[in-house]
Parts: sequence; C-alpha cells; structure tokens
Amino acid sequence: MPFEDASQVMPDAVATGLNWRPATMEDLDNWAGLIARTAAVERPVWYEKRGDLVHVLESTKNPAETSTLLGLDSDGVARAYGRISKNPAGDKATGMACVDPQWQQRGIGSAVLLWQEGQVRSRFESDQAAGHTTAPPRLRIQTEEQHEHQATLLMGHGYGAVRWFNEMHRPLSQQLPEAPLRAGLELRTLDPSLFEPVRQAHNDAFRDHWGSEPRDQESWRFTIEEPTARHDLSAVVIDSGTGEVAGYQLTSFDPGSAADRGFKEGYTELLGVRRAYRGQGIAQALLADAMQRYASAGMNVASLDVDSANPTGALQLYLGMGYAPVNRSMTWEKML
Repeated sequence: MPFEDASQVMPDAVATGLNWRPATMEDLDNWAGLIARTAAVERPVWYEKRGDLVHVLESTKNPAETSTLLGLDSDGVARAYGRISKNPAGDKATGMACVDPQWQQRGIGSAVLLWQEGQVRSRFESDQAAGHTTAPPRLRIQTEEQHEHQATLLMGHGYGAVRWFNEMHRPLSQQLPEAPLRAGLELRTLDPSLFEPVRQAHNDAFRDHWGSEPRDQESWRFTIEEPTARHDLSAVVIDSGTGEVAGYQLTSFDPGSAADRGFKEGYTELLGVRRAYRGQGIAQALLADAMQRYASAGMNVASLDVDSANPTGALQLYLGMGYAPVNRSMTWEKML
C-alpha cells in the first residue's frame, strides 16, 4: 500500500484532551502560532516559521495526510504537532514536534512520539515494498542541549544520542580575515543561473558527511526558497577553466531572530567544497567573503553549525577563522 494511502493511528483524544488530524494549508497560521508560543518559552536557536511549514505541506515525498499531525483543543487552537520526513531511498526518517508549554506534562509529547514511530514504520514498509530501500526503520530527532525535558522524553522511549553539533559565532567587530583564491578560481554572488550547478556540487561535497542524503530538485527548491535565505550574501566559487562549481556558501538572515537574540547574525546554512577542490583554501575564501558581506550589511556576528565529528576537519577550520562554540545540539536515534 502506498505511503500516501496508509492509515494513521491517531493519539487518543480522551487521554490527551485534543482532537487529532493531519495539517492543511488552512492551518498554517494556527500551526505557526503554536510553534512561536512554544519558542517564546523554550527559546530555541531556530524554529520553524510559516514559510517553512508551507514547504512541509508542499512536499511530494512526504504527503501531509500521512506525515503531519496536529492536536487541537476544544476551541480549535493548535496545542501540539508532530511530523516526519523521509527520502524514499533513505535509510532514516527524521521527526519534529512541539507541545504548547501550557499543555506539557500531560503525556502529549509521548503520544506524538509514538505516532511518529508508527508512521515511520509504515513509511519504511511502503518504501521497502516499492524496492526503494532495504534498510530497517530508523527515526532521528534533533534537540538542543538546553532542552533537558526533550532529552528526558526521548531517553524514556529508548532513544540514544548519536551525534553532537556545535553552533559557532564569529564577532564581526574583530579584524576580518583575508583569504584570496588562487588563480583560476572566481568568486561570484549566487544567482538563479547557479542554483542547479550548486545543487550538484552540494550532492558531491556532502557524499561523505554523516546523515546527509542527496537533495533532489524539490528538496533543493525548498533550500533555495527558504524564507530567510539571502542570495545576496551567498557566494559560489567557479573554476574559470571548466565553469564547474568548486564550492559554495549559502546564507540566511532572520530579522525575527535578531530581535529575539539582540544581535544580527549572518548564518551560513551550507558550506561545501567538491572533493576534487579540497585543500585549496576555498572554504576559507568563502567564509572570509561571507564575513565581509555580513559586516557590510550591518550584521554583528557570523554564525554556523558544525558536526563535531565532521570528517573534513571543519571544526578546526572554523576555529582557525575565529569562530567559537556557543551552543550545542544533539541527534537522537532509535531503531524501530
């Protein structure tokens, strides 16, 4: 049975005090409001906004009817949500969720997590039957280290932390580095003509990164059209001889986050260098260029997130460019 036709076992309405159903476009403001209320109390580094949720509902690989869950109180106000996502050939699914702070400690988080696990099992069964994968079902969920209540919930359901990530900041008030490119390499601002070549370069650059999977055109569109994306602060390094993309840096800027956190940060969402071009100072040149762009745009901090066990030595690269860790997050995993 195709995943989009799979039945859902909803959380118990009586036990949770909420009515459960998949999310729709008509729920966007209600859904985004729930996440914003929760974020106002828990203060995560990042949280989903309305535009992100539009992309969730537009996904053809993860139909909203079977991949999203919304819990509504008797007045129709969203009080909890969960969702899952998976690439058909992928060996894992990922989950996201939140519960309104006023509705926590009622077992709702556990109910949403159990729903996620059930849907992940169904998704793997569907993908296995279609010949997309032979991998056993696996669910991964990311949390910030500061959110101990989420860690307690996950550990109580048999999850273990399998990877740690560092959020890193680099003040732009300090002297900015210079890292010129070698002859034959050209730095250009990201523009629509480069979207597809950069996607291909990304898939090549991230082949050896833990947890990364190739991004198809739909997934890449969601990346490029992310609501806070700043193409004017993003750059691409081109091999002048071949026209090939050697490396790239994609930036976002969130005005709402700047108001909440009290500083303006240019955030490097993705930084990649193709294997054939590594060791030539391209990453350093892209980061130095990003800092110059951020400073010129009136930002205070350059920031990014890095896998603490990244095989390319990214952590040491960032430390050498003046970045310092400020927060930590972790990925939790459970084989289902």
